[in-house]
Amino acid sequence: MGEILWRFVFPKYRGKIITGTLCKAVEVVFDLITPVIVARMIDVGIAGRDQGYVLRMCALLIVLAVVGFCFTLVCQKMAAIVSQDSGTDIRHDLYAKINQLAPADLDRIGTPSLITRITNDVNQVQVTVALGIRQIIRWPILGIGSMVCAMLIDAQLGLVFLVCTPAIAVVFWLVMSRSIPLFGELQGRLDKVSLVTREGLSGVRVVRAFRQEERENDRFRDAANAQTQTAVAIGKLSSLLNPATLLVMDLGIVAILWMGGIRIDGGELTQGEVIAFVNYMTQMLVSIVYVANLVITINRGTASARRIMEVLDCEPQVTDEGTVDVALSRGTLASGVALALEHVSFSYEGTQRPAVDDVTLRLGAGGSLGVIGGTGSGKSSLVNLIPRLYDATEGSVRVFGRDVHEYPFDQLRSLVSIVPQQASLVSGTIRSNLCWRDASATDEELWRALELAQAADFVRAKDHGLDAVVEAGGKNFSGGQRQRLTIARALVGHPRIVVLDDSASALDFRTDASLRQALRSLRSELTCVIVSQRVSAVMSCDQILVLDHGRMAGLGSHTELMRSCPIYREICLSQLRPEEVGE
Repeated sequence: MGEILWRFVFPKYRGKIITGTLCKAVEVVFDLITPVIVARMIDVGIAGRDQGYVLRMCALLIVLAVVGFCFTLVCQKMAAIVSQDSGTDIRHDLYAKINQLAPADLDRIGTPSLITRITNDVNQVQVTVALGIRQIIRWPILGIGSMVCAMLIDAQLGLVFLVCTPAIAVVFWLVMSRSIPLFGELQGRLDKVSLVTREGLSGVRVVRAFRQEERENDRFRDAANAQTQTAVAIGKLSSLLNPATLLVMDLGIVAILWMGGIRIDGGELTQGEVIAFVNYMTQMLVSIVYVANLVITINRGTASARRIMEVLDCEPQVTDEGTVDVALSRGTLASGVALALEHVSFSYEGTQRPAVDDVTLRLGAGGSLGVIGGTGSGKSSLVNLIPRLYDATEGSVRVFGRDVHEYPFDQLRSLVSIVPQQASLVSGTIRSNLCWRDASATDEELWRALELAQAADFVRAKDHGLDAVVEAGGKNFSGGQRQRLTIARALVGHPRIVVLDDSASALDFRTDASLRQALRSLRSELTCVIVSQRVSAVMSCDQILVLDHGRMAGLGSHTELMRSCPIYREICLSQLRPEEVGE
């Protein structure tokens, strides 16, 4: 929690925090003065039957209450501003950090957990900050101040404080020592609820198609019950604080009244002093109760802050190592080696077998490379190494003669554009989605990209053309339309290498063929890497890489592989007639 405070709260909002705490301190001072005034009303006004004195003291109490209320309002406003603004700052930095993380980091932490951290955990920190400003100075000062004032009234009755305080401290320690570990577990349980909810909602059509509604209900019920059980366990422990501390407080008040009554009979104390003593006793013990509840909130906030800092302190597995743009000549871009893999291997964290194992190939500028293989053969893992979504475990990946680590991310990803398997669009317009790679792209450039991606016809058919609305996830477009829009987006901004990672799977064969023909027309300026399960999508490529469990099973042209690679030959004959494969 301390790191969150020093990083996001104190430096920027120090003035508001000081203002808020000082206002709260003034209110506390008024609270400490009140029992003394009440005692004077009893001992002087009531005992002396001085109605005017009583009325003056009542007026003074009203003034103190009104002024204290005004100071409280200022404190509340400062607390609200600091907590909300700092929470916004935390969310901004957390979201920016998430966007810096490599896919491997996102895989490790998990999307549902990240959503919980940027929402629920930040909310917990905000509550802690707000309560800290409003309460962290009030109750300790009120408790200590009440004890000091009571001891000044009578030291012997003050012994009751010395007995009650350790008793409450023991109760406090017993509860806190058992509840604190549960707060981190509670947030983990909440992650699980978020995961199950996200899976159920995103896959609702599949769930209904397979009639698995009851199973998903059971999964959610189990996750929710587990979270509930942890929350109930915390609640049971926390619920012991108030009754236990109130019991100690009530016993202390009984002791004060008993001893005070004896002292009043002996003439050692006045009735007003005993009443003041009881008020101070009540204030002190209530302060301890509130401090206990405040500590519970702080513990929850600390658990949430720890989870937030785990993300903020996470070092991405893929870092931007390039510092300046790499100088590339026009000749290199036009006729050099666009892509070279040299004994490249890659393994996911926690796996024993590499997803890509010792792959070597070279692809000239303007050439085309097809990548084919069975499910799980490492096709996507391999092409994700080109724009450095992941880093190769062994070997080197070179783009236009330079190791990809030498490029700054901006330059590498302006050279290499990738279309992932999952077509992803965001809410906005067609124009706003197409301009991701180049915000300054002209309408002419956007339409050219749409023409190449075979998407221009259905975009023109929209009422607003490029400014047609795109709903969240592109749900108002068909699967094939979403894929063509993502391909068009990848072609905006003049990339030199485009990677199509099985991104035309939803296209019909005619549209797919037109797309490949359009890409071939750009050979002078574009190098293509096409990952596909369709032989027809890769058979016309200059080179075809056949992967089998991450290893190279073959590399060459279609004709060469038909002669030399049994796996490729088997794939071809399973999809095409012999005359179609060139036999």
